[in-house]
Amino acid sequence: MTERRKKICVVTSCGGHLTEVRMHRQAYGKHDHFYVLNDRIGLPPDMEGRTYFITLFERDLNFFVNLWEAWRILRRERPDLILSTGAGIVVPFALWAKVLGIPVVFLETLNRVRKPSLTARIMYRLADRFFYQWESLRTFFPRGECTGPIL
Repeated sequence: MTERRKKICVVTSCGGHLTEVRMHRQAYGKHDHFYVLNDRIGLPPDMEGRTYFITLFERDLNFFVNLWEAWRILRRERPDLILSTGAGIVVPFALWAKVLGIPVVFLETLNRVRKPSLTARIMYRLADRFFYQWESLRTFFPRGECTGPIL
């Protein structure tokens, strides 16, 4: 019996977060998926034609623009799951996911060893599944799951 292919929305900021989430492609690559990024960058061939770019915000009023952009993308694509390693770009998507009944999986980034990111502290309350990679973060995320470093 084969598992139904899911549609996965991979939401991440550019740079290290994008690099990290792409290291996990074996987990989502067999499913239909698309990306949402917060900055225009050159894309590898496998991301071309399946990437949305939204307005960059740095904890400012553009958050409300991102809420609107997230709504439009989620209503158009209707994903079965949202996956993210951060950063703040995922928060508007997670808020709409709660309204639309879309599960959210969040993985705290590998470089957070001793202290969690602000995004992780927010996503801990919003994500349906929350993972962190270092045992030292257990006190911050007692209901989360420690995966150990995923490389």
